[in-house]
Amino acid sequence: MAKRQCPSENPRPEQVENLLNAFLSLSDLPSLSLDLSFENLLQSMPAPHDSSDLIDRALKMGSLLLHVANHSSRKRASHHNSLSWPLSHDLTIKVFSMLDTQSLCYASASCSFFSKCAKDPMCYANLDLTTPVPKVNNAVVATMIQRAGKALRSLKLGVVPGATTSPGCCQPLICAVRNAIVDVSNISWIDKRSRQGRDPSSILTRCCLSPLSGDGGAPGALLRKLHLYNIERMDNASLGGALLACPSLLDLEIVGLHVELRQTLMSVSANCHLIERLCFESSKAGRDDSLKAQTCSELVNNCPHLASLSLRGFKLHDCKVRILVKGFRKLKYVDFSTSYSITGNFLRNLGSCNGGNLLEVLILRDCMHLKETEATRLLTAILAGDFKLLVHLDISNREGLASEVDWYRRCYNPSTMPIKQVLEARPDMHLVAEYPSEGSYMEFDADDSDPSVPLHSSSHTSDGSSFMSTSEGSYNSDQGSGNEDAPDANYVVYEESSDEIDFLAV
Repeated sequence: MAKRQCPSENPRPEQVENLLNAFLSLSDLPSLSLDLSFENLLQSMPAPHDSSDLIDRALKMGSLLLHVANHSSRKRASHHNSLSWPLSHDLTIKVFSMLDTQSLCYASASCSFFSKCAKDPMCYANLDLTTPVPKVNNAVVATMIQRAGKALRSLKLGVVPGATTSPGCCQPLICAVRNAIVDVSNISWIDKRSRQGRDPSSILTRCCLSPLSGDGGAPGALLRKLHLYNIERMDNASLGGALLACPSLLDLEIVGLHVELRQTLMSVSANCHLIERLCFESSKAGRDDSLKAQTCSELVNNCPHLASLSLRGFKLHDCKVRILVKGFRKLKYVDFSTSYSITGNFLRNLGSCNGGNLLEVLILRDCMHLKETEATRLLTAILAGDFKLLVHLDISNREGLASEVDWYRRCYNPSTMPIKQVLEARPDMHLVAEYPSEGSYMEFDADDSDPSVPLHSSSHTSDGSSFMSTSEGSYNSDQGSGNEDAPDANYVVYEESSDEIDFLAV
């Protein structure tokens, strides 16, 4: 009688291969025959516990065999894809680096070959983790930044509502004019309310940008673009720490963050000396009056390459705005839409001097205290030959222009302004001057009005000009805000499933 093998002894590989080959040769055996054979084997067991043990071992062996077969199938598919895919590994990485972050996750989950290519840091050089509703948390951001490492060049993060436009809102210029730097943001002013959800797994906190400082600051060292949208819990210290880790930043866009204008500009001035574009929109229109003249001067001196400046929804006095516009020697694009306290006085004698004479785009839409006399003086200066490079000018106001004496008195009829003359003299200029018809202005308290339901009307004057009025999100009344103040002397982690791959929590 042959000696029975001890269970503790491991069979030799050739024995396992022979046994497995013999077993797999029975793959064509009808399932009924296999079922009967297994039942007979169970009945031959001397004790019930032996039958249970046999069933457990059969389940374990079947699961193990299925796992090995799936693994081999994936390896075979990956090898086939690597042979049939027309691009080399390097070119595949180059293509993947052009995909948006979520598409990259879809490609990575499709097969093992693509997954290997998608692990290259170059594929994560431009991270877009923005979503219309909260889906991304700190762990996802940290994982994606870690994958990018030193290759990170662009990071967009936060909640971006769907693009909408409505009469009277601050509509960005999206067409290219000459070499002007134009704003490509398509977020409606009235739809910038926070969309952070209550689910803790999808909330970004003040620490979401801390990975930029990790690994000795390598991820943020070469970052060129940083766009942040509606991150409720971001504060001044956290944003300042992130900017400290990004000395090579060229493009900074901030929308809907509860951070202070003065502190943010100080951080930019201290850390981002190469910046070329700065777009900052207040989360609370008209309430941030923190900007100081000294901060403006420091920004001008420390960031000489700035060519595009957008500060929307802040209290900006003319004396401080003039420091900015006149000081930057490369400034081409300026947008102070929905800003308070600006009367237009800063534009006097600006078009013929350094700074103002290079402007190609000037947007003063819905500036509550913009005066009719200053708008007229600006158009007259253009007729006189100033602002020679200006190709886009927006001086529209959904509540009319302020009068010289009292800003409560609104001017609705632009007939006193030389609009036609400017259009005739400068046919290359896109001039936007939309105002409500007299009497259509209605004032709502900002806390009671519903900005999602705009009420608007339009009328046409005798010369065919169209004027638009809307009452959504009216300004808070501030009788004294029109006076100038003196300068201050002081993806994604993906999951492979049959239905979707999305931004998921780690």
